[in-house]
Amino acid sequence: MAKIIRGDVIAQLLSDQVRIDVQELTAKGVRPGLAVILVRDDPASEIYVSRKTKLSAAVGIRSLEHRLPALTTEDALLALVTRLNDDADVHGILVQLPLPKQIDSSKILDRIRPEKDVDGFHPVNVGRLSTGTGGLIPCTPLGCMLLLDTVISEYRGRNAVVIGKSNIVGKPVALLLLERECTVTVTHIHTIGLPDIVRNADILIVAAGSPGLVRGDWVKPGAVVIDVGINRVRGHDGIERLVGDVVFDEIGHAKAITPVPRGVGPMTIACLLSNTVKAARRLHVSTHS
Repeated sequence: MAKIIRGDVIAQLLSDQVRIDVQELTAKGVRPGLAVILVRDDPASEIYVSRKTKLSAAVGIRSLEHRLPALTTEDALLALVTRLNDDADVHGILVQLPLPKQIDSSKILDRIRPEKDVDGFHPVNVGRLSTGTGGLIPCTPLGCMLLLDTVISEYRGRNAVVIGKSNIVGKPVALLLLERECTVTVTHIHTIGLPDIVRNADILIVAAGSPGLVRGDWVKPGAVVIDVGINRVRGHDGIERLVGDVVFDEIGHAKAITPVPRGVGPMTIACLLSNTVKAARRLHVSTHS
């Protein structure tokens, strides 16, 4: 029977460590601050931002919310990001995506100082990740690796397959696996023969956004499966449920698998808090060196 990798439990352990780190920094006169920007009235984003704010407060991080109307202009948002860049009490800046159509997301993300880019999306941080030279790592890929670390002690030479090539999950997690010296295959919607490729995977990361894509006979015995997908599906009983990209009940022969929910999701926010503390520590050192 596959081991269930409980992301909510591991996220709590990480949050406990973040709380200790925040206390140590605060004792030195630096209280980590996270600014979250939400543009538009979107219920799902509202819930996510509120959750980030609540968890930030729980570990002692000062959270500053900036809720802007859906008709906010690109120039106004750029100006806000610039002010936050210059605010010494703000160590992390997060812009909740997606943004309204009148705003170019890439321009906004590029405006954030790389040292405050706790989402890890700035081109500088992406470049540092691709070259293995540090930088802030995107939260979900970082969370995936921390989950893998609980069941894998040696990565070198293992076959890793990533389903999904997004800049948010697929590409960054592939780079992190390469850093561990895995042999990595990145697949996507145009990949031919996907099931056969997956059957060779020792490590499988699924981030396709397609409910039930990966079936049990795709996964070889002893593989480790990280299911990043979070999909709302209405069952025959009319009840809406959260399901992953993997048919969870068919993967009992794997070595380990993450559930949905309580898998990767909690790790994303915990890693955001960890990145904020890391940014605060680095900014503090740079201003006193």
